[in-house]
Amino acid sequence: MAEIKLVPRGRIGITVEAEVIRPDLLAGKTEDEIGRLIVWQGPRELPLSQFFEVELQGPAQEETRIIIDGEVSRVKRIGQGMKSGVIEIRGAAGMYTGAEMAGGKILVQGDAGSWSGMEMRGGLLQIAGNAADHVGSAYRGNWRGMTGGQILIGGDARSQLGGGLAGGSITVEGNVENFCAIRQSGGLILIKGNAVRGLGAEMNGGTVVLSGAVENFTPGFIPQGVESDPRIGELQLEGRFARFSGDYAAGKNPKGVLYCRMDREGEE
Repeated sequence: MAEIKLVPRGRIGITVEAEVIRPDLLAGKTEDEIGRLIVWQGPRELPLSQFFEVELQGPAQEETRIIIDGEVSRVKRIGQGMKSGVIEIRGAAGMYTGAEMAGGKILVQGDAGSWSGMEMRGGLLQIAGNAADHVGSAYRGNWRGMTGGQILIGGDARSQLGGGLAGGSITVEGNVENFCAIRQSGGLILIKGNAVRGLGAEMNGGTVVLSGAVENFTPGFIPQGVESDPRIGELQLEGRFARFSGDYAAGKNPKGVLYCRMDREGEE
């Protein structure tokens, strides 16, 4: 596997649009060719080398690993649409990281910006820190969000996580905020912490599992009993979970399923 190391040259003021940072686009290129690739900063077209030092290790191959050695929270669209290879970001990542990706892996060692994993179709996006708003969601004006792949979030996620989720899975080790799983129609969202409000609003398919508490329960969900150690596809849960169907605000026969863990006997 060829390895391309990108080292940020310094602090970035105006955000940079850098969808060229993709393993399948950089594969087979020399250091000079990579450095001459064009990115956008506001209305200006600039070479990638203005913002990153480029180091190429190993022979040119189709399978490529990109290491971004530093914080790039002001760099947008890293890995957007990627189909193969690996990107490792040793710090925080900017908006739209892994948006529309169809394959490969992106590993973010820090936090990730809003819209990361937007309309993702495949691959793995792993965020060690916290995630901002709209991760794994549909773009504004679209009703269909993520359709495949996997997002793993090691910290908390903000609002509208998995909006319009139609396939794939999202796992959050921490808490989520408002309107997680809004308009979800398929796939799985697993939340190991708490939620604030609007969980599953207008949901008509798919599954949400909440291990913590929700501050304001969405009223369009109807109890369907209690299950012990339920199995959801390949996911085996442990404990007692109250099962709900909904959101009936979205139609007469919604197929969304919400599991809420019961910490004590008789508590929902």
